[in-house]
Amino acid sequence: MERDILEGTVEIVKKDPGADPGNLTNMEKTLLIDALRPTYRLIELREYLGISKSSYFYCRLALCRDDKYAEARRLIARLFDENGRCYGYRRMHSLLGREGMMISEKVVRRIMSEEGLMVSVKRRRRYNSYRGEATLAPDNLLKRDFHADAPNLKWLTDLTEFRIPAGTVYLSPVIDCFDGTVVSWTAGTSPSAGLVNEMLDLAMETLTGDERPVIHSDRGCHYRWPGWIERVEKAGLKRSMSKKGCSPDNSACEGFFGRLKNEMFYGRSWQDAGVDGFIDVLDGYIHWYNEVRIKMSLGGLSPLEYRKSLGLAA
Repeated sequence: MERDILEGTVEIVKKDPGADPGNLTNMEKTLLIDALRPTYRLIELREYLGISKSSYFYCRLALCRDDKYAEARRLIARLFDENGRCYGYRRMHSLLGREGMMISEKVVRRIMSEEGLMVSVKRRRRYNSYRGEATLAPDNLLKRDFHADAPNLKWLTDLTEFRIPAGTVYLSPVIDCFDGTVVSWTAGTSPSAGLVNEMLDLAMETLTGDERPVIHSDRGCHYRWPGWIERVEKAGLKRSMSKKGCSPDNSACEGFFGRLKNEMFYGRSWQDAGVDGFIDVLDGYIHWYNEVRIKMSLGGLSPLEYRKSLGLAA
C-alpha cells in the first residue's frame, strides 16, 4: 500500500518524485484514496494519509459537484502552454482579462496550483568577460536608475552564455530601459569583438533624428576594445560602465537574462539540438519577448503593444 500511495502521489496527484504524501492537501488525499479504494480498505488509506472520515467525505462531495471554474481551468491550461509555460498567476490573470474572463487573482493562483501549472526557476551561472583594467573605464552614468521616459535614452548591454551538448552559445543583446525591448541582438559560438560590434551596429541602425542614448555595460573586455569605443564615439553615444564586479549596477540587463533562461532554456532537453537550431529557438524567443510576452509593469501589454498604444510604433 505504501508503494502504491507513493506512486499515486506522482501519477495521480502529479507531485514530484519523493514528495511526502502526508503533506498533500485534503482534496489531493481524497483523489488518491478514491483511486486506491478498489485495492485497499478506506480506513487503512485514511489512517496512512492522515485525513479524518468527515474531511474525506466532505472533499469527496465537493469533487462530485459541478466545477464552476471548469472553463477557466481549460483556458488557463491552454494559455499556459501557448506561452511557453512561463506565466505566473499575475500575468495569467491579466491574460484572462484580455480573453474576457474576469476572475480574481486568488482564484487563478489556486487553479494553477491545483492543475500543477508552475513556472520552474533555476539558479543560473553568470558569464564573466572581465579581463582586468586594460583601459580607463568611463563613469557610471546610470547609477542604477533604469527608468527612462522615452525610447532610446538608456540602453543596457551584456553577454551571457548557454551550454548545450552541441557546444556553447553566446548572446549579446541591447535592452532599452524604456520598456525592456530588446533593440538588437547577436548570437554565436564565440564571445568575440565581432559579436558585440555587430550587435551595436544593428542597434544604431534603429536610431532616428538626434537620438543619442547612453549605452551602459559591465567592465567586460568587449566594451573596452578600440572597435567598440570607436563606434560609440562616432555615433555620439555616451559610454557608461558598472563598478568592478558589481552586477547590481547592470541588474536590469541581468534580469532579462534570468527571465530568458528560466522561460526558454532551463527545464528543456537540448540533447538533440545543434548550435544553429538552438540559435533559431533563441531568436524566436526574443521576437516573442518583444512582440507577445506581456509585462505587468506595462499594464499587461508586450513592449511592442505598449509602444503602439503610445503611438511610438506602427
